[in-house]
Amino acid sequence: MSLLTLPLADADATTRLGATLAPLMGHGEALLLYGPLGMGKSTLARGLIRALTQPDEDVPSPTFTLVQFYDSEPPVAHFDLYRLTRPEEAVEIGLDEALDTGFAVIEWPERLGDDPAAWLGPDQLIVALSEDGDGRVATVSGVGAWEAKLKDLHV
Repeated sequence: MSLLTLPLADADATTRLGATLAPLMGHGEALLLYGPLGMGKSTLARGLIRALTQPDEDVPSPTFTLVQFYDSEPPVAHFDLYRLTRPEEAVEIGLDEALDTGFAVIEWPERLGDDPAAWLGPDQLIVALSEDGDGRVATVSGVGAWEAKLKDLHV
């Protein structure tokens, strides 16, 4: 498994990482965003979604709606699973449908249980955000198609 460690000096750097990843995402893939509250998961997702839609696209955090769908190519669904109490609820709000028709960006994927892969396809990009002094650091890894894609990633 490829592993990249990327420093993110500020929110703009986090946004740019999302924009860089956007054109690499494919049908059936999942971007799993890990990190505590306030680490920039929604900022990264917003950068990715705006790169696929419009620079001024309204991209609210789906904390209360749980999921937002966006028309892009491929279509993207942005999930915030923080409030889930059971992994099965992800299917009830359309996770499997999102993976069938496009790809999913998932905040709080740990809510899918001990084995998120059981709910997702084989191609997953994992980004763990953590503090690094005044900035953040993104630890990026991937499985399936993302093992090869990460080797060619230029950030």
